[in-house]
Amino acid sequence: MSQPNDQGPLSEFLEEIEPIVFAFGAGITLLFVAVFAFNPEAAGNLVTRGTEFVLGHFNWAFLLVMLGFVFFLLFLILGPWGRLKLGDKSPEFSYFSYFTMIYSAGLAAGIVFWGPAEALLHYSTVPPLYDVAAESQAALPIAVQYSIFHWAIIQWSCFTVMGLGIGYFVHEHGAPLRVSAVLTPFVGADNVDNLPGKLIDILAVFATLGGVATSLGFIGQQFLTGLEFQWGIQLGDAGTIGVITGMTALFTVSLVLGVDKGIRRLSNFNMILFGVLMVTTLLFGPTVRVLELSTQAMGGLIGDFFKMSLFADYTNGGAWSNAWTVFYWLWPLAWSPFAGLFIARISRGRSVREVAFTGIVATSLATIPWFAIVGGTAAIYQHTGVANILGPVNEYGEAVSGYVLFGAIEFMGLPVGTLLLFGFLVLVTTFFVTSADSSTLAVSMMTTGGKEEPSAINRVFWGILQGAVASILMVIGGVSALQSAAIITGGPFAIVCIIAVLGLVKTFRSEGGNVLLREETTLYGKPDTTEADSTRGATSDDD
Repeated sequence: MSQPNDQGPLSEFLEEIEPIVFAFGAGITLLFVAVFAFNPEAAGNLVTRGTEFVLGHFNWAFLLVMLGFVFFLLFLILGPWGRLKLGDKSPEFSYFSYFTMIYSAGLAAGIVFWGPAEALLHYSTVPPLYDVAAESQAALPIAVQYSIFHWAIIQWSCFTVMGLGIGYFVHEHGAPLRVSAVLTPFVGADNVDNLPGKLIDILAVFATLGGVATSLGFIGQQFLTGLEFQWGIQLGDAGTIGVITGMTALFTVSLVLGVDKGIRRLSNFNMILFGVLMVTTLLFGPTVRVLELSTQAMGGLIGDFFKMSLFADYTNGGAWSNAWTVFYWLWPLAWSPFAGLFIARISRGRSVREVAFTGIVATSLATIPWFAIVGGTAAIYQHTGVANILGPVNEYGEAVSGYVLFGAIEFMGLPVGTLLLFGFLVLVTTFFVTSADSSTLAVSMMTTGGKEEPSAINRVFWGILQGAVASILMVIGGVSALQSAAIITGGPFAIVCIIAVLGLVKTFRSEGGNVLLREETTLYGKPDTTEADSTRGATSDDD
């Protein structure tokens, strides 16, 4: 019998796949695209109704659940369970590389995309939680405050919970590297390949493909918008497919290189460029005004954090909160399977405290300055008349905001704005490439039963499928509908994340000891006092 490493690539690919998860994950995705292709209007209406049902009935639950994840992770950071480790081996990567890979795999592409735009939108239409006139001086700190709130701490919590829920049971209990590993405390590491486990993994594949294809569509849209706005170049369907194909080729090459040579190096480059772009904007923009605005925005965020976290816009039927906050919580929930699986893959040997800290604190420390500086600069330029950014945004969409903002930055006649604009385009591309890398790797692991290094053919297959899905949806106009589908898949993964938390509490309690209650404490029913009485009796006899 030939050994695995003597096999050809095709034989290795066929042998490693988990047929049920592979077939159903790819099949459901292709069926979804086919339905949109043949009858996009009917399919879009169906998905829209599903989205309205989820947002209309469970928006309050998503607000509570995501805030609860934050409390749980803060407890792990500060409490005694944080000392537990994800396996006995040494960490595979330096902490800087570990952090940059988590950041790049998570929300980074969206953070770069929305950084110049979101504060502007809240400035022009103030959130109903605040009774402040739109486009006024008082609206500036609220606009920056809400953009920071939407992208820091809470959004990252579901990724981190899922990463811990998978990683701890994989590295410490020998569960397969799959999303269904969160079931380990309830069925055992050897039994997660049951019907509920397969359903979780199939849904995870579908949600991941939908999420990444949607983001690829958005980034492609940003490129196309830039070409039209800056140079008046309008590309047809062939050009759109060309842009998507080019991005697919980029992340597929990086993916085949692997985690260390591809994703790690690109993630490190991303964070360096991210920091350079942010600091340069601060230095050459309205520096003092941005620092003043950021300070006030952070003060408002700290003071109103819980009010913002639980604002359901009840008097308006949840319209604003559903469109913004609840949507922002559901979107990462739909991405949580792939982000969590990737975090689990690179977290071997790290402590629970380290993973939790990196997941919600370190990532937020990088995100907050970006929205404060870039978003604050955009809002100040709009308010003071330095640049009219809202005009092009209303005409071309949010994707154009970065072009207008960075193009408006000048310093002593030097082409600072041109350099920043070029850096912004590179950053959007490379952050997306790393997000697509990690998601494709995660899907490959899910469809091979948990193999850490799936074959090159497996990775290329899923990379091409994601690019094909994005191209088709861009051409037929289905990106927004697939985004709605990702919202729908976020609902079930809120439940999966809750299962992960309950499983971690159950396991940490047995392995790390009780924290609030004594071991002898009975939660319900009548306590067993026999042992205590006999102990007291023995003490009396000795006396």
